[in-house]
Amino acid sequence: MNAAAAMQQERPSIVFDRVGQVFTSSDGSEVVALENTSFEIQRHEFIAVIGPSGCGKSTLLRILAGLVRPTHGQVEIYGLPVTEPREEIGIVFQKPTLLPWLSIRDNLTFPMRHKYGRVSPQEVERGEELLEMVGLGNFAGKRPDELSGGMQQRAAIARALLHDPEILLMDEPFSALDALTRDELSLELLNIWTQRPKTVFFITHSIPEALLLADRILVMSARPGRVREIIDVDLPRPRSLETLTEPRFNELANHIRRQVFSRHVGL
Repeated sequence: MNAAAAMQQERPSIVFDRVGQVFTSSDGSEVVALENTSFEIQRHEFIAVIGPSGCGKSTLLRILAGLVRPTHGQVEIYGLPVTEPREEIGIVFQKPTLLPWLSIRDNLTFPMRHKYGRVSPQEVERGEELLEMVGLGNFAGKRPDELSGGMQQRAAIARALLHDPEILLMDEPFSALDALTRDELSLELLNIWTQRPKTVFFITHSIPEALLLADRILVMSARPGRVREIIDVDLPRPRSLETLTEPRFNELANHIRRQVFSRHVGL
């Protein structure tokens, strides 16, 4: 590998450079959501973001998605400023937002049909493969109301992966699910990420979820949100539910709790 290729390989996929975000409320007052936020993400790294409510986690994701322009600073993907939504990004929101009148199969391909007016045979085939991968191969012809909440969210993940995005943004995708389904989908996401590596930016309120999934965890301060600490999750992969019982897992979880809740308990 020559020097130029090595430099390109080492360049981070995503850079947040002194990003700040100020919103104006309905009464005209200003709310500082983010302040002087800087960090980098490497290609195919799994990053989880955790912090108290209102600290700007989802704002970070919307800025990265090109849905919000930062008030200060800049975000870059592959060295180019983010100014609008980009093709290499897929997004999974808190709710699956499936169209109730379409089958699960047609929900997967709807974004392609909506954008380009057609769906290619290759995309149909890939949709079927993704449904098999997330365990919904036998439910492709069902409507969303015939599936459980966890199954609907599996479909939403498959839909986000249909155009094979390089970057996957996930905004608390399992928050509305029960604990057992949440654990199941966390493991399923790990399996998907292993099979089809992506750069993942994952917002969560769950410390165990963040530790089970992530390579690194961004711990945010209370508003105005700043990166309080970046934690390397030095738990060996592959991970499983057994990982939750490891002493190092509990050590990291307790450390994160102290960082997130220090202003409440005087730590």
